[in-house]
Amino acid sequence: MDDVLARALRAGHGAGIRRVEVRVSAPSRYESLAVRNGEATSLTRREYSGIGVRALSRRGWGFATTASLAPASVRATARHAARLARSAGRSSREEIPLLEEKGPTRGRYRSTVRIDPFTVPVEEKIALLLETERALHVDPTVKNGHAALQTWVDDTWYADSDGASYRSTITHIGAGVDATAVGSGEVQRRSGPSSFGGDYRQAGWEFVKGLNLPEIAPTVAREALDLLSAPSAPTGRTTIVLGSEQLALQVHESVGHATELDRILGMEAGYAGTSFLRPEDRDSLVYGSPLMQVVADATEPGGLGTFGWDDEGVAARRTPLVRNGRLVGFLSSRETAARVGLNRAGGTSRGDSAARMPLIRMTNVDLLPGDHSFDELLEGVDNGVYFTTNRSWSIDDKRLNFQFGTEVGRRIRHGELAELVRNPIYSGMTPSFWSSMDAVGDRSTWHLWGIPNCGKGQPSQTARVGHGAPAARFRGVAVRGG
Repeated sequence: MDDVLARALRAGHGAGIRRVEVRVSAPSRYESLAVRNGEATSLTRREYSGIGVRALSRRGWGFATTASLAPASVRATARHAARLARSAGRSSREEIPLLEEKGPTRGRYRSTVRIDPFTVPVEEKIALLLETERALHVDPTVKNGHAALQTWVDDTWYADSDGASYRSTITHIGAGVDATAVGSGEVQRRSGPSSFGGDYRQAGWEFVKGLNLPEIAPTVAREALDLLSAPSAPTGRTTIVLGSEQLALQVHESVGHATELDRILGMEAGYAGTSFLRPEDRDSLVYGSPLMQVVADATEPGGLGTFGWDDEGVAARRTPLVRNGRLVGFLSSRETAARVGLNRAGGTSRGDSAARMPLIRMTNVDLLPGDHSFDELLEGVDNGVYFTTNRSWSIDDKRLNFQFGTEVGRRIRHGELAELVRNPIYSGMTPSFWSSMDAVGDRSTWHLWGIPNCGKGQPSQTARVGHGAPAARFRGVAVRGG
C-alpha cells in the first residue's frame, strides 16, 4: 500500500500543484440484514476498493477517483486530478488559502472492537433478528414487524505531499426494531431503541448483543397498539420536554448543519441549502439560552463521528460551537478555517469513501448535560407535552424555521408523565427555540446516539455522525397534533 500511495503522490505532484492528498479504501465493507413478519427480507453485502486523489493548484482543486489500484490506473488518476486542479485555477481570480496543520507520520487508528461482526455467522445474526421480530407480535393488531442490522468496516490509507500518512480501520454497527399497528382507522408505528434503524456505535457485535432487542421488542409493540386509541396531541403554545433521542436530531438539524462553514460561505448550497449564520456571528450571536453548551468532539469514545485524523490529515479534536448560549465556533476544513481567520482547522473534512471528494461533515456534535434529573425536568410543569423518538422532520434551507414530529408523546400534568398522545408535532425558529430552553437534563438523561444517514453534497454522500444529548425542557413552544 505504501507503493500505491507513493505512486499517486509522485504522479499528481506536477507543475503548478501545491498539494496532493491520496486516500485508498482497501477495502470498505458493508452488510445489511433485515427480517420482516417472520421472514428474512434483506441480505446485502458490498465491498469497495479504490483510490481518490485530490490536488490543489494556486487557485483550484481537482479530484479524481478509480476503483483500480493497478499502477497505470493510479498514475492516470493522479495526473487527471492535477489537470483538473490546474483547469479550475484558470477560471478563478483568487488564490485558495490553506491553514497549515501538522499531519501524522505513519499514524494508526483502529476502533475498539471485541467481536468482529464480519466473523459472526450470518445464521447467528438472522436468528437474533427472527427472535426479535417474533417478540413484536404481541397482538394481531400488529400488522408489520421489522428488525434490522447494519455493519460497516472502513479500512483507509492516507498520505499527502507534506509527508503525513496514516491508516484507519473504523467499524460501525447498529440495529433496531419497529412495529406497525393498524386499527380503528389509525396506523401507528413505534421504533426502538430509536428511529433511523435503531441505535449505532463504533464497536463490534458485542454492541448489538447489548441492545437486548428481544427484550425491548414487546414494549415497542405495545406502545404502537396503545397509540391507536390515544388522543391527538394538544394544540397551542406550551412547555415541552424533549427526550434524548429527539433532542439529538434537533441538534443535528438546527446546530450541526447550521455551523458547517462551507454552507455559511455559500460553497455548499445545492443539496440542502446554506445557513442563517455568518462568519462575523462568531463570538457575538446569541444562539440560545445560557444553559446551551454544544461541542463537536471527534475524540468521543464510541461515536460514529470519532476518528484519528480527517481526510486532510488534521487530528481529531474537540471544538466548542456554542458556549453559554453564544456562538463561538464552526465546523471547518483547512481552507474554510483560513478564509474566516481561524487559528486551527476543525478537522471535519471527510468523504464517505475514497470515491468522493472530502466535504465538511459533522463529527459528534453534542449538547452537554446539565444538572437536572428527568423528574426535575417535569417538576413545575402543570400542563405540557413530552416528545420522544423522531417520526418526521422538516427545516428550511437556512436551518432556521423547522417542524418536527415524534412517534409518541405524553402529557405532562402537575409534574408527572400522564397519558399517551399520538402524532405530536412542535415547531419554531432556531435561535428563539434554543433561547426557550430553561432546564437541561443531567448525565443520567444523556446518551450518545448514532445517525447513519446524513446526506450532503453533489454527487450525494452519506455520512455516519454522532450526537450526544440529554433530555431538556423548553417553554412556550408551538405544539399541535398531526
